[in-house]
Amino acid sequence: MVSAPEPEHPFESLEATLKKAVAALRESGIPFLLGGSLAVWARGGPETRHDLDFVVKPEDAERALTVLEEAGMRAEKPPEEWLFKAWDGDVLIDVIFHPRGLEVTDELMERREMLHVLGISIPVMSLDDVLATKLLALHEHELDYTPLVGIARAVREQIDWRYLRERTEGSPYAAAFFALCEELGIASDTHAQRGADVRVLTPRDRRG
Repeated sequence: MVSAPEPEHPFESLEATLKKAVAALRESGIPFLLGGSLAVWARGGPETRHDLDFVVKPEDAERALTVLEEAGMRAEKPPEEWLFKAWDGDVLIDVIFHPRGLEVTDELMERREMLHVLGISIPVMSLDDVLATKLLALHEHELDYTPLVGIARAVREQIDWRYLRERTEGSPYAAAFFALCEELGIASDTHAQRGADVRVLTPRDRRG
C-alpha cells in the first residue's frame, strides 16, 4: 500500500507557522532544530510546501508540545511513539523526538547550523542528519526516490557522501539510492575515491 501524498500549503502559510513556532520554542528555552525538507530548502534545496519538522530531545517533547499549544496550536499525540503533532490551522508541525536512525542528544544538537531562514536565524539540523533520517525511513511500501534525487541534485556539493553511506549502511533502500545517484552523475563513487584531491569532510571538520 502506498501512502497518500502529503498535503501542500501556500508557502506564506508555512512561513507564518514557522515564525510562530520558532518564537514560542525560543522563548521557552527548549533546544530545538528545524529538520525535514525545509532544512534542505534553507541550504538551496527544492522549495517545500509540506509540513514542518522540529526535532527536540525526548525529555523536552511533552513541554515543546505544550508550548505550541499555548501559542494557539492544536496538540495531538498520535499512536506513533516517535513524534507529536501540532496543528496551526491546516498547517501541521511534526515534533520529532525519535527520528529514524538517530538519537536526539546534545551531540546531535551541536551539529546544527545557524541559518537565516525567512528573515530569522534558526538552528537547523545538519544536512547529513536530515538525509540520513530520510533514507532510513524508506521501506518497501514507499520507495519514491524522486524527492530524494531532487534534493541530492540541488545540494550535492554539500553532502558528505561517504559519511552518509556509512550512516545508512544496512539499508538496501539507501544503497539503491546511492547507486542511482552515482549512475546519474549526482554523487561520486562512495566505495572508492575517484579523485586524489577530493577530501571527505566529517561533521566535526565542518564545525571547524
